[in-house]
Formats: sequence, C-alpha cells, structure tokens
Amino acid sequence: MGKHHADIAEEGDRVAAPIVDGGHVIGVDIGGTNLRLALADTAGKVLGRWSTSTSGVVDAHTIVGLVAGGVSSLVEQCSIDPTTLRAIAAGAPGVTNVDTGVVIATSYLMGWRDVPLRDLFEAALGIPAAVDNDVNLAAIGESRIGAARHAPNFVFLAIGTGVGAGIMLDHKLFRGHGWTAGEIGYMLVPGVSEAASEEGMPGAFEAMVGGEGIKAQWRTAWSASATSLPHDLVATRIFDHALQGEPLALATLTQSARTLAYGILNMALMLDCPLFILGGTVGVHPALGEATRAILKQRSAQVAPVIMPSTLGADAQLIGAIRFALDTARERASIL
Repeated sequence: MGKHHADIAEEGDRVAAPIVDGGHVIGVDIGGTNLRLALADTAGKVLGRWSTSTSGVVDAHTIVGLVAGGVSSLVEQCSIDPTTLRAIAAGAPGVTNVDTGVVIATSYLMGWRDVPLRDLFEAALGIPAAVDNDVNLAAIGESRIGAARHAPNFVFLAIGTGVGAGIMLDHKLFRGHGWTAGEIGYMLVPGVSEAASEEGMPGAFEAMVGGEGIKAQWRTAWSASATSLPHDLVATRIFDHALQGEPLALATLTQSARTLAYGILNMALMLDCPLFILGGTVGVHPALGEATRAILKQRSAQVAPVIMPSTLGADAQLIGAIRFALDTARERASIL
C-alpha cells in the first residue's frame, strides 16, 4: 500500500519478458472530464505521464487529436525515438467491442455511438492499437500488479461519478456476448427506483451508489433544520462527515452502502466470486467500505465475499491500459 504506483508497476512487470529491447508502449485513460496518458517501456515501467482536460469535448476525432498530441509530448519529454513505439491501448467509458475496436456506446458524459476508435488511433499514430472499457482495464491492472494479483476470480467495482464493474473469471475478463457484462448501473435491487431508465442515462443502481447519485440523494434529503452542513456536498465529503457521526451524512452513507451491499451479494451469488475490489474516487473511501462490510456481515450467512480497496487507486485504469498495450504489442509481434 505504501509503494509509489510506478514502483509497483516495475516490480509486478518483472514476470513479463520484454517484447523488443528499447521498445515502448502508450496507455490511455479517456474520461468524461480528463484524458490521461502514460508512456512505459516493455518491462512495464512508467517513464512519463501527460494529461489534459476533456470538459466540453465530446467529438471522438478531437479526443484522438488530443491523444496524438499527448503522445508527441511524451516522446519529447522522455527523449525517445518515436519508431520504438510498439502499441497503444485505451480505456473508454462505455460498452466496447474489443474484437473490432469499436466503442458501441459511452456514458452520458460523452454520448458516443459506434465509434471505430481503434482504427482512428492506428490511422493517426501508425502503430497497433487496442480499445476496451475503462473499468475492464482497471480490472486488468489490479489483476496483474494490484490488490487481485493472486486472485483468479474477482470483481473490480469502479465507483466514481458513476458505477461499473470489471469481472475477472479464471484470470480472464468476462465481457459478455454483447460486451455489456459489468454494466451494473442498471441493476435492480431492494430500495432502488423501478422506473425505466431513459436511454443513455444512469440506471437505478448507479443513482444510489454513484457519486452523482449520492450527491442528488443528499440534496433531496437536505434541509436547514436537518443539518448544518452545506446543501452542495460531493459524495466523498458526505462520507467524511459520516465518519464524524453527522446524522444526515450517516443516513446517506448507510443508504448507499446498503444498496452496494445488495448488489455485491447478488453478484457473489451468481458468479461464486470471493473477492470484490472497490475503486474509483468514491469507492476507495474507507467509510463506504466499512459500512458495506458491516451490512454484508449481517445479510450473508453462506456467502461472505471479501471487500478490499484498490491498491492502484486512480492509476488502475492507466496501468491496465499499459498492460493491455504490452499484450497487444506481443500479439502483433508474434504474428509478424
């Protein structure tokens, strides 16, 4: 837990043989508000990072242009020969066909539909590219060098603005027939709304567990007579106050943790999965993990999944993208 993420990556990647001495790969994390890139060598060691805001940017071609600019900046920053770039891999916030590299649909923040992102990257950069759902890439990161490094079966739960799951079974990602495995924001569990979700909008489970949903719950319950705290609080600040015993914050935390616990219990029963890793800005908050464990302990007599925080934190998606890029480079090299 105390190690720097770059140190973790370097240590974990000693098990993987380099592709070509002196080669490099790029990992990309595409978010609704930020774009992050990392350049790594073929042992997986991160050599440089680059980021920029994507607020208000929804066009896929614009995102690809930003990535291309970021790659150029990293090449210059790290003083490497661009011909040593072997592959790039990116995580997109939505349903992605990994075989074709097409982002079928993204979250409401971006609104993409059927974007051939892999082809766009390969045309812009001239190197092999791969694309997957960003939460799936986070699961890869945790599986290779994170909290689930020795776990063949686990679920990574990304709880930030929204909610998503990366499902790892027998050391392999389970993406589903239509690439929608892990879209848990639409689950129906006790206490959530049964109203049909509008297309492209958050589902009932996400509205109770995701950061935006928790903030909305707080605003709905808030009154000047109920609490002295501000009306406009983000989920993590609400949880901070819950740890201090503030009644309304504690009630909001309990409601969200109960919903999360029910979702985890259902997934554990269906998948027979013993480990759930909480990631994302909201998911790693200790108050949510503690409250969820307490509720699960009360509800699950025969099924008792272990709940752990991510050890890679905000770097999970980016490290997973690097590992996916390394896999892509090896696959391309093996067929040449």
